[in-house]
Amino acid sequence: GMDVGGASKKAAPATPAAKPAKPAADDDEDDDDFDLFGDDDDDEDEEAERIKQERLKAYHEKKSKKPALIAKSNIILDVKPWDDETDMKELERCVRTIEMDGLLWGASKLVAVGYGIKKLQISCVVEDDKVSTDDLEDKIVEFEDFVQSMDIVAFNKV
Repeated sequence: GMDVGGASKKAAPATPAAKPAKPAADDDEDDDDFDLFGDDDDDEDEEAERIKQERLKAYHEKKSKKPALIAKSNIILDVKPWDDETDMKELERCVRTIEMDGLLWGASKLVAVGYGIKKLQISCVVEDDKVSTDDLEDKIVEFEDFVQSMDIVAFNKV
């Protein structure tokens, strides 16, 4: 009986010794699997990211192609002369010589302000991205022989 017991005691350590070898092999396999999946995910993410970027790019290109439809403003300006001696036709002609990318002059009329003085009220349409009203005002008051001051009467998004 003693021999049998000794044999089984000897055999017992053999099993645990054999076992660790297998999980180790399993772990290696798992790692490989995990890496495979990891790679797939990366590829998918990169692909998804690339598609997203392309869509964004296309969207922005589409948007940037039509600023004309988006950001325009209709502005009505009052241009005041120095006095009743100012040649209003010449004043208007000067104002209309101002050319800026994105600026389109519209209708105008003379409005009596009293004391025989008339001011020029002129409308224009500007592309917001290209024309700032400050620039426009600077250009108009440069005709200092005719123009005393300029006011913006109305400013509406088109």
